[in-house]
Amino acid sequence: MRMRGASADSVAALTEDLRKAASTLGQAATMADDLFTVARTLRAEGALRRFATDGAIDAEAKTGLVTQIFGGKIDEGTLRVVTSAVSRRWTASRDLADALEHLGVVAHVTSAGKGGERLADELFGFAQAVKRNPDLRDALADPARSAEDKRRLLHTLLDDKALPATIALAQQSLVGSYRTVSVALTEFQQVAAEVHGQGVATVRVARPLDDAEVQRLGDVLSRQYGRPVHINLLVDPSVIGGVRVEIGDDVIDGTVSSRLDDARRRLAG
Repeated sequence: MRMRGASADSVAALTEDLRKAASTLGQAATMADDLFTVARTLRAEGALRRFATDGAIDAEAKTGLVTQIFGGKIDEGTLRVVTSAVSRRWTASRDLADALEHLGVVAHVTSAGKGGERLADELFGFAQAVKRNPDLRDALADPARSAEDKRRLLHTLLDDKALPATIALAQQSLVGSYRTVSVALTEFQQVAAEVHGQGVATVRVARPLDDAEVQRLGDVLSRQYGRPVHINLLVDPSVIGGVRVEIGDDVIDGTVSSRLDDARRRLAG
């Protein structure tokens, strides 16, 4: 999630509010679902969203209204985060709902506790399954299918195979602010890594790496970038050999296919 100015400052403060309010893993999961609900409501109700983000309106009036609307319907901890959110400044009206959705993702990551690495792997794995399977991708994107039908499909695919947080975030990928399910899942995995102080590297190789090779590569990247790096491994025979690493805006291409392409360009020139 990319925000600027006042919105970025508000998200940073609200993330700390969330950390303090989510006292248990179970409460973090409850707050996550509540935050998604409030974000959807704000997107659907333009008048409410504009009122809640209008800098000319007194903060007490805004917190009073959201308490009247959501009080008793969401967890008390969630309500404190939401009232804190509407009392802050936002660069754009839409940023409030986007921020609350982001906080919901953070809360679900928190609810996974020590399963953070597994959560990141499952989000990446499901995103790759959606990309590779056109029928699944079309089924999840089909506007003619109801949201409930899509949720049932996700449960069929993920129940007893994935963490509850993974399933909840997969469901959110269907209804949130992102263009596609794959884009949403990629962003959610990035959030999962950031919550645990990690970077994310997508590594393309011609053949599977064993655990020791993945560990060595992770150690090298962690030293280079100054923090732990979570590795998403993609086996891609087209690289022929070597390794291609994408981390943030950086690309380290040491593949045989890249060197062959360079040779072809020099010969053609």
